[in-house]
Amino acid sequence: MTPEGGPSQVSAEAGPPSRQPLWELREISKSFPGVQALDRVSIALHSGQIHALVGENGSGKSTLAKVLTGAHQPDSGEIRFGGALVTLPHPTAARARGVAAIYQEFSLVPTLSVAENICLGHLPSMGPALLVDWTRMRQHARNVLEQLGIRINVETPVQALSVAEQQLVEIAKAISADSQLLIMDEPTTALALDETQRLHDLIRRLARRGGAILYISHRLHEIMGLADRVTVLKDGRVVATRASRDMDLNTVVRLMVGADIAEHYPKEHHTTDRAVLEVRDLKTDWGVDAGSFTLFSGEVLGLGGVVGSGRTAIARALAGVDRVTSGTFNLEDRPVSFRSPAEAIAAGIALVPENRKSDGLFWNFTGVENITISDLTALLRGPLMSLHLEQELGERYIQRLRIDPAAQWRHVGFLSGGTQQKVMIARWLFAGTKVLILDEPTQGIDVGAKVEVYRLINSLTAQGMAVILISSDYRELLAMSDRVAIIRDGRVVRTAPAAELDEYAIIAAAPAAPSPAGG
Repeated sequence: MTPEGGPSQVSAEAGPPSRQPLWELREISKSFPGVQALDRVSIALHSGQIHALVGENGSGKSTLAKVLTGAHQPDSGEIRFGGALVTLPHPTAARARGVAAIYQEFSLVPTLSVAENICLGHLPSMGPALLVDWTRMRQHARNVLEQLGIRINVETPVQALSVAEQQLVEIAKAISADSQLLIMDEPTTALALDETQRLHDLIRRLARRGGAILYISHRLHEIMGLADRVTVLKDGRVVATRASRDMDLNTVVRLMVGADIAEHYPKEHHTTDRAVLEVRDLKTDWGVDAGSFTLFSGEVLGLGGVVGSGRTAIARALAGVDRVTSGTFNLEDRPVSFRSPAEAIAAGIALVPENRKSDGLFWNFTGVENITISDLTALLRGPLMSLHLEQELGERYIQRLRIDPAAQWRHVGFLSGGTQQKVMIARWLFAGTKVLILDEPTQGIDVGAKVEVYRLINSLTAQGMAVILISSDYRELLAMSDRVAIIRDGRVVRTAPAAELDEYAIIAAAPAAPSPAGG
């Protein structure tokens, strides 16, 4: 299943999957203390077939994937490879049988080059001393990236790449091995639409060559256009396995969460005619070039554009992260400028960043502590901070935003992705934010959690808060925004009501070159 070789080796149409599954899990159960993660789960993965695995957070998707990769040992049940009973005592054993996995969390070494990361674990060698053949390594990496349609210098250190580029390197790394089963867990989380389509084209080619693909994603509309079969998990059990042609998006959502797709984007409109933020001719050293727009009270203003268009760069400038070199912005009719995020927060502008794990959360803090850290002065009793008051106020916001009660005492690293996002939003409510910038707020969270975030946005705008929404999920962006400002090369090239736009209008604004700050 290596990607080397030209398109001429790939047949035009996908053939039917073999009758004998390449991999099969039979009645697999797996429990952890207090949790039954998998309960007699059976799934068959065929050569030449793309098999989607969907379900809410906690449904057992990742646990099942880790059983196949040898990272978890099942409590009971059978694993069969080519019809024969096998055991996978560790990931090395799974890799030896051609299992490769791409997880949502990167497994890259930041200080190594793109080529070194792609070939890590199977570096080409030469001579009796088995020295690394650097020339062959770089050429192999170039071949893999070419198959993906990615233009990245293979000698570039991974830490110098954007999040989206790092995701593509992660994919190339897994594909570079001679794998017969490719497990993809949220592979398009950080990818724009054109990059996602390129990846899907590659996945289809790999399946036509005889590989088996297990594809896990919260982006259900992607799955319906890609997968041959779909398995729905709920509470560690298989709810249904069907051919994708026999299911539609509404059916999948109903099986997962018991609600119709009509309830997936519960948009409410609360825009007023009072301008909260006016941005004029904004420029930064990080790709923003004379961006201008106005944001109104109660409005959700979407920033649309592909990865590299400058959306995140604009958000970082507004939040005081990046230095503004020229231009002005007024907050509630007052001119403001920020030299740091602290000054922006004090003025009422806050950013929920794209990467909540590295840029947004304090992993050694509980949910309560992550909320109250935005305004420690509110916790003072005289000269000292009151831990009792902190707990009381934090719990108040947890109840108000309907956050998982476990956030009162658990470190955020042990909370679900949706709960983590709500904790970050609660933090800025606690700080008295007037303008909330949400950069990819539903990235990597399940359908039910997404709906909760959407309803929370409705609640905030109903109270007069202004929201800037950045999302690479164009359906989400158009459904949840009142207006969309389309960004190209750090500049707003068009602003229109969301109802007047479609996905193609956003794609048409693709940048000539990616900005240094990413999306």
